[in-house]
Amino acid sequence: MKGKKIIIGISGSIAAYKIPMLVRLLLKKGAEVKIVMTPSAATFVSPLVLSTLTKHPVLIELSSNETWANHVALGRWADLMLIAPASCNTIAKMANGICDNLLLAVYLSATCPVMVAPAMDEDMWNHASLQNNLLQLKSYQNIVLDTEHGELASGLIGFGRMLEIEKLVTEIDSFFNVKQRLKNKKALVTAGPTYENLDPVRYIGNYSTGKMGIAIAETLANEGCEVVLVLGPTSLTTPHANIKTIQVRSAEEMLNACTTHFAETDIAVMSAAVADYTPTTLSTSKIKKKDEEFTIQLKKTTDILKQLGSIKSKNQVLIGFALENKNEKSYALKKLEEKNADAIVLNSLNDEGAGFAYDTNKITIFEKNGIETNYELKSKPEVAKDIVEKIIKLCQ
Repeated sequence: MKGKKIIIGISGSIAAYKIPMLVRLLLKKGAEVKIVMTPSAATFVSPLVLSTLTKHPVLIELSSNETWANHVALGRWADLMLIAPASCNTIAKMANGICDNLLLAVYLSATCPVMVAPAMDEDMWNHASLQNNLLQLKSYQNIVLDTEHGELASGLIGFGRMLEIEKLVTEIDSFFNVKQRLKNKKALVTAGPTYENLDPVRYIGNYSTGKMGIAIAETLANEGCEVVLVLGPTSLTTPHANIKTIQVRSAEEMLNACTTHFAETDIAVMSAAVADYTPTTLSTSKIKKKDEEFTIQLKKTTDILKQLGSIKSKNQVLIGFALENKNEKSYALKKLEEKNADAIVLNSLNDEGAGFAYDTNKITIFEKNGIETNYELKSKPEVAKDIVEKIIKLCQ
């Protein structure tokens, strides 16, 4: 980090009190730091303290005492702009191009990469508008960091807490020292549910959102992988430039997409929740409610993981998923052997905060070589990093 130029943009959040420690750690690593603040941020952390640490004036207003803060020059000066803490309000303005303070003027003028460290209460973090705004920032190629699970200013326990300072330093370190360990590799990832149609208005499905699979695809892409994401019906998307998304609906459509791309794939991660059964017949018209009982005849779908396992080469890495609620380990090990996978990622429905629709997950990875690795409950982006670290080792 020696000689790197970093702008820290501070918005109005209680987490701003942590920024002097971040500045000290960055300076110790040899970085040069300049601070831009929103007016409300100055109520949470002292500009005097920050200017004393950085040896640069802290900029808050576009103009002061007939002096103009040149946001264009500042936006071109840095190697990285970190907005931390990034409040819900500031994120909304960034996503929509609103420029009503100096921090936003610098952001919109920045020619360097921008990293965003959100900080807010749990309900704000979970709100659909905030999540859509984060997706918009990602589409601008901004680096959006995850939040931590912990105690919040409201007294609630949940997500929305800004990453701890040591983790922020690690993220910045990683940014400047990125190795892209999977560069020139191609990956195939499945995510989300499948819907098996009964008639024109009804289907058999499950509660998968695709969050875990999308996080894995993005983490692989960040490591330099060229990723094909086969995505079942879900409202979630990913704007990552290294990810090509193929949208499918049924298990058969997912199978066809996977078999089409598998031969040219180095890594395949089958994280989708694929239907085990599909209706034998599809009604061309809406089924009317008539009889007291109604029977649906089902037939097995093709097991995509097993199909790929039967044709995979020794140079390909194949990862499967298992979601169980009893005899978890024995089922996972059986799946590992029968599907010819290199590893199985086990989720247990008995673990609180794991499984469908959660922002968190708790996994165990079983490898073909007999290694079993247990992980604590983490956010799904953090779980994706653990899975990709394991994949990198399997590729060596």
